Amino acid sequence: MQQMDWITKATEMAIEYAPMVLGALLTLIIGFLLAGYLTRIARKAMEKRNIDASLVPFISSLINVGIKLLVLLSAASMFGFEVTSFVAILGALAFAIGMALHGNLSHMAAGIMVLFFKPFKVGDFIVAQGYSGTVREIQIFNTILNTLDNRIIIIPNGAITSGPIENLSANPERKVPMTFSISYAGNIDNARKVIKEVVEGCPQIIQTKETDILVSQLADSSVNFAVRPWCKTEDYWDVYFYMH
Repeated sequence: MQQMDWITKATEMAIEYAPMVLGALLTLIIGFLLAGYLTRIARKAMEKRNIDASLVPFISSLINVGIKLLVLLSAASMFGFEVTSFVAILGALAFAIGMALHGNLSHMAAGIMVLFFKPFKVGDFIVAQGYSGTVREIQIFNTILNTLDNRIIIIPNGAITSGPIENLSANPERKVPMTFSISYAGNIDNARKVIKEVVEGCPQIIQTKETDILVSQLADSSVNFAVRPWCKTEDYWDVYFYMH
């Protein structure tokens, strides 16, 4: 008899709560899919309006997270939760999670600082925390670099802002420092002449600015020349490999 009562109660509860559970699940599934869809639309709209490329992934992430939070609130309300009470609970959970994920919050704050003060932007070539590469994205918690050999480096924003950042794209023009050597049997004037001819033959070198061609060191078995031509920042590696 007791078993029958238990089965009856279980059946009644299933009938009572099944629509709510199903509705909440559908809300979560559709809502999360919609969040991704709307985020993609927002991203494309920002790109069409030529919004700063550094801000696009950051804002997209915030939109995605914001929509998903609204979806969670909607799903919770289907179970009879008061939204205000749920927000209070969510706030308490956020505080607890925030304390547990203190490092992640600092990375987020660092990301906002990067976007506000702009020590670098998307497309810049930087050196930070021992890594170098072109900035591909500045996200909420991380900055993504693309290296010269096409590797992806993901660096937490807090780590980037905690040390020196060398932005090699900050100035429109830069020098290309190189060293060339000849033996002591060679002729220094002839070597300087040959280097100058190579410099003048490179189309990416700015010919209106003087190129340094100096004897920098008398080494054990060679005479070393320091050569420093000027070029546009984006032509740096073209000049470097042309000269070599």
